[in-house]
Amino acid sequence: MKHTDVRALSRFVYALVSAVFVLNLLVLPLVPGMVAMKGDGLAECGRLSLEVSLPAPVVFLLVCWQYLWRIWRMGSYDVVLTVFLLFCGGCTAVILWQGRRVLGAIAKQTPFCRENGVSLRRAAVCCFLISGAAALRVCWGFWYYRTILPLLTYNALFVPLFLMAGLLCMVMSALFRQAAQLKEENDLTI
Repeated sequence: MKHTDVRALSRFVYALVSAVFVLNLLVLPLVPGMVAMKGDGLAECGRLSLEVSLPAPVVFLLVCWQYLWRIWRMGSYDVVLTVFLLFCGGCTAVILWQGRRVLGAIAKQTPFCRENGVSLRRAAVCCFLISGAAALRVCWGFWYYRTILPLLTYNALFVPLFLMAGLLCMVMSALFRQAAQLKEENDLTI
């Protein structure tokens, strides 16, 4: 692969990560509404859009926004799910932002810099936080449902998945920091 191919690929992935980052930030305020509506709310939004003669996406946004404050007075399951999803969405936004920073450095042809090591370490911390939050939610599920069924949910899958992602980011962070140090020493050698 030539250097131009790597730069073009990194720019393309940078654009994709940026788009996902923006969509993540747009969806985060809608989380309480989506949790409160559950599966039945989408059909209600379609029915309501016919009554008020507004497009269905506009009605969906309005319905989600009305639950932004009301979700906190609903049952404990809805509150725990909302807090979990908002927390994970925030951590995901940080991971995506750090990914953008690393890809930006690669596009500038300066991949081995200390900033990339710091960015990957921040992404690792967020992965560990998501893993811990998922473990807490699984434990809460044990207490709430009084059964082992929470082991069969996506939360139980998030624990090892994000733990391994965090470990991978930590290894890559160490590699990038070591490469940056070697590059700095090499630049000083004549």
